[in-house]
Amino acid sequence: MSKTIHIKTPEEIDGMRAACQVAAEVLDRMVNFVKVGISTQDLDDFGRDQIKEFGATSSAYGYPGSKCKYPAYSCISVNDELVHGIPSKKRILQDGDVLSIDLALYFKGFCGDNTRIVRVGRIDPIADQFSKVAEDALLIGISKALPGNRIGDISHAIETYAIDHDCGVIREFVGHGIGREMHEPPSIPNYGRPHTGPLLKAGMTLAIEPMFTLGSPDIYVDQDGWTVKTHDGSLAAHCEHTILITNSSPEILTLVKK
Repeated sequence: MSKTIHIKTPEEIDGMRAACQVAAEVLDRMVNFVKVGISTQDLDDFGRDQIKEFGATSSAYGYPGSKCKYPAYSCISVNDELVHGIPSKKRILQDGDVLSIDLALYFKGFCGDNTRIVRVGRIDPIADQFSKVAEDALLIGISKALPGNRIGDISHAIETYAIDHDCGVIREFVGHGIGREMHEPPSIPNYGRPHTGPLLKAGMTLAIEPMFTLGSPDIYVDQDGWTVKTHDGSLAAHCEHTILITNSSPEILTLVKK
C-alpha cells in the first residue's frame, strides 16, 4: 500500500458521500433490528440483505486474515469483545449486553465505514456511561480534523479524554484513511502527541475509531483468528465515523440523513 495520502477530487468526494450514506443507512437499520433474543448471526444476515438491497458489497466478507478469510458481512462484538467479532447462531443477545456493529461496504467504487455501540435492553449505568465516553471521544477526535492540524491532534484529543475518564486505550488497532479502498494512509492511532504526524488537508477522508476498555488495555485474538477480546474480561467499546476534512469544519459522511 502506498504511503501517499490521497486528496479526493470533487467527483471522488461525491462518490464517498454516496457510499457513506449507504453504509450509514444499512448500519442504522441493523441497530434498529437489535433486540433481546436474536442471535448475532440473525443480525448479520439482516445486514447482508440490506447491503444487497442497496446494490453494495460488504468490505468485510472474504477479507484476508492470518487463519482464514473473514466469514461474515459485518463485525459484531459483544461485551468483552473489542473488534472483529464473528457473528454466530450460538451468540444470543441478552438483556444488558453492549455490542458494537462495524459495517463497511463498497458502493459504486468507494468505501464507507462506520461503527455504532448498541445497548440491549436494561443497561448497567457504568456500562452505559463507559459507552458514552467512547461516543463522546469520537466526536472530540473529529473536531480536531481541521486543515492545518496534524494526525497527532486527533489522536491526542481522543487519548486525553479516555484517560480523564479512566479508560484503557487500545494501541494495537487504529483508524485509517479511506476511499476506493477500506484501508488507506494515514494510520490514525487513538493515542499520541499533538502537532505530530501527517498534516491534515481539505479533501482527505478518514475513518476515526476510538477503541477503549473499562479495565486493562491488554487484549488478545481468540482461537477463531479474528475476534479480539480483553484479557481481563472487562467491557470494551468501539465506535467509528468516516469524515471529510473541509476548509472549515469536518463533515461526518456516515451520519444518517433524516
